Amino acid sequence: MAGSLRLNLAALAIVLVCGMAAPAIAGEADVVDVKVTAQNGTFRFDVTVRHDDEGWDHYADKWEVVGADGAVYGERVLLHPHENERPFTRSQSGIVVPEEVSEVIVRAHDKVHGFGGREMVVTLPGR
Repeated sequence: MAGSLRLNLAALAIVLVCGMAAPAIAGEADVVDVKVTAQNGTFRFDVTVRHDDEGWDHYADKWEVVGADGAVYGERVLLHPHENERPFTRSQSGIVVPEEVSEVIVRAHDKVHGFGGREMVVTLPGR
């Protein structure tokens, strides 16, 4: 009986620990596709993000276009979870990138992990 009780307590401890870790199950937000279009001196970015949004406390809340030096050229703020749309694509026009920059990094952010998921390096059309 004592051995059985120890086994049950150990199983309960595992369930409790796993239950406490649940808010971070969604992981980091990954950029999985980027399409860039030149538009009269600016750029339009169509960015596809994969993230297992879990509601208002843990969802992908923006993506950014940054230079190799960390300068942020543009971003798209995401105002709500995308629990029923995975992956999802959102666009942003009018992003200005200095003429001397030919490649940018596109990265996604979520409310729990911040940045840190898969990023994509993109060559700008015409550069």
